[in-house]
Amino acid sequence: MLELNSDLWEWLNPEWFSISTLLSFDWVYPVALYALPAIPLLFLLKSILRRNTRIKLDMALFEGRVSWQWSSLLRFVPRIIFMLFTILVILALARPQRVNEQVELTSEGIDIVLVLDVSGSMELQDFKPNRLEAAKEVALNFIDGRVQDRIGMVVFAGDAYSLAPLTTDYDLLRESINSIGFKMIPNDGTAIGSALAVAINRMRDSDAKSKVIILISDGENTAGSLDPELAAQLAYGYGIKLYTIGIGKDGQIPYDVDGSGQILYVETLMDETNLREIAQIGQGQFFRADSKDALQQVFQNINRLEKTEVTEKRFRDTRDYYQVYLKWALLLLLIWMLLKNTFLANVLED
Repeated sequence: MLELNSDLWEWLNPEWFSISTLLSFDWVYPVALYALPAIPLLFLLKSILRRNTRIKLDMALFEGRVSWQWSSLLRFVPRIIFMLFTILVILALARPQRVNEQVELTSEGIDIVLVLDVSGSMELQDFKPNRLEAAKEVALNFIDGRVQDRIGMVVFAGDAYSLAPLTTDYDLLRESINSIGFKMIPNDGTAIGSALAVAINRMRDSDAKSKVIILISDGENTAGSLDPELAAQLAYGYGIKLYTIGIGKDGQIPYDVDGSGQILYVETLMDETNLREIAQIGQGQFFRADSKDALQQVFQNINRLEKTEVTEKRFRDTRDYYQVYLKWALLLLLIWMLLKNTFLANVLED
């Protein structure tokens, strides 16, 4: 793609008339381009109308019929050059230009830690393919919707570990979430209090305007040495808001297939009381998600509640290229004027 530079003769490059170059332009007055097809038609119409009104000079130089000479086409050269001159003037009037627009997004981001349960009960298949994979997919979608927010990741079962620190490196976060799997924490159980403590420790020194923990679990606290309600009080003391999501259905839930191909079921019943109390103490909200769509809707609700204000700045670098075609037009005009003083011109008509 051609660009004007310091070379004074760059405008002579024939690439300025290539289809790709012309299509790359933004035209300030594109309406002028509609006149281009009419120019050859006007010149043709002019020739037809003047055919019978031309001044002719009878000359008797030969006997018989004179054969056609290809050199007779040369008399059309000035006319074609003037037609091209007119076309180039219209191209210049349409004002071709290229606009390089850059968008700069700035925001005062918030800190968010996702706390995900990876205990054995997350293998249940009331979500497809299972609870954990559904939660991972929705978490990835949630990350895609954030701008300039620092996000961290904590996983827990019987123990809790920080999987990713608070970061705006969303590619790293995606890799971390994709790496989550069952048995990554040998000690099974549901250590909600310990998980909250790890998340609080990650953001207690943060100076972000808003600090949020999103806890996703399908059960009550069964492991760990810290009571979840005490952890929620610590979060409140550090100004951290807690959102809790209870994931899963109640009743008979498929979890495996035996050797004969029969689906095995387990009876589950979520105790929402603990998760509700944690959210209430942490000045947040409790959500129940019994399907993947419902889980997605929960994250959308949280996304609206904890929306980051983004300031958008646009920088436009506009470069005009009409001068290229204007220079070509002036060159053709000079050529046409020179040709009018040669044998190619029709002195009887001029």
